[in-house]
Amino acid sequence: MGHRFATLADKEAIEREMPWEERQPAPTLYRLLADTAARHPERPALSFQLTGGPKDRAETFTWRELLARVTQAANLFRSLGVGERDVVAYLLPNANETAITLLGGAIAGIVNPINPLLEPEQIAAILRETGAKVLVTLRSFPRSDVAQKAAAALEQAPGVHTLIEVDLKAYMAPPVSWLVPLLRPKLERRRADLRVLEFRSALAAQPADALTFPDAEGDRVAAYFHTGGTTGMPKVAQHRYSGMIYNGWCAEDLLIQAEDVLLCPLPLFHVFAAYPVLMAAVASGAHMVMPTPQGYRGEGVFDNFWKLVERWGATFMVTVPTAVAQLMQRPVDADVSSLKMAICGSAPLPVELFNRFQQATGVEILEGYGMTEATCLISANPAEGVKKVGSV
Repeated sequence: MGHRFATLADKEAIEREMPWEERQPAPTLYRLLADTAARHPERPALSFQLTGGPKDRAETFTWRELLARVTQAANLFRSLGVGERDVVAYLLPNANETAITLLGGAIAGIVNPINPLLEPEQIAAILRETGAKVLVTLRSFPRSDVAQKAAAALEQAPGVHTLIEVDLKAYMAPPVSWLVPLLRPKLERRRADLRVLEFRSALAAQPADALTFPDAEGDRVAAYFHTGGTTGMPKVAQHRYSGMIYNGWCAEDLLIQAEDVLLCPLPLFHVFAAYPVLMAAVASGAHMVMPTPQGYRGEGVFDNFWKLVERWGATFMVTVPTAVAQLMQRPVDADVSSLKMAICGSAPLPVELFNRFQQATGVEILEGYGMTEATCLISANPAEGVKKVGSV
């Protein structure tokens, strides 16, 4: 943390110091990630648990390990013909591979997250519009239709030449993992001309200590995020390194420290989780935790949420008003004294819900407002100052 941000005068003082171009902590995403890994090599960076129990198995990467995986991912994508103006799309729920793909795709080329809840026709339209060459998605998995949607979409997206599959079986232990091959749904059809790779083995074949290509010389378009499509077919917004890094810098300078733990059950195909949360971790060295592929929608997440806060020692929880309402229907049945604040966005928060949450947990909700078209963060109530609840 750097500046105090409680009043309008604080904001104006920050603006007077220097323009953003002089303040930007790194010129590229890779430099920002490498700098953080150098400062905090053995601190936890990213954790994911497949199931929602407070004692369930989880996989954690340190910043040193995450930098290595992201480097391998970027090298893999570049080896598949992805240049700075080419697109790596992903159709994935939350997992460690999702964050690695987001970062590695943006370093090698342009990353294009796609909501797996969309219909195949919408997914295909986004793949065609962005000109994606590579798609990272799930391998067919029990109780998931993501692989089936991807196969159907690829029938209508001939520009995609390589499919990289993430197998969630990697997060399971015997004997449960032994059942996956028996229960794995069969794909009815898939384009015969596709090159198909397995994510972890493909990464393992790539160098982890350095990029095999020159990093970008400076700012450029690095991500395509689609809008919600509430009024028709989703539209695609372009995001530059500077905007991504700005989201991370804001959080790191005003709110988040390396010792913090960000519990984030929101999807990485959406800008909220990708920028104010993941980029906050990348900028500060904080620890980002993702419970279940479906996040809040995952089985047991709401029922076990307060126990998950206790398990991970979460200092910040990331949420939306509908999730807060669900959580307030359950008792706070764990030690949540580690929590400093809840960060809430996506819709206005009713004042009554703000008050109920504060009474139940002892912490305040910090509301923010953002848009996909604006690389997310636009405004937020001050963490230390007077909050106008229900307004940002």
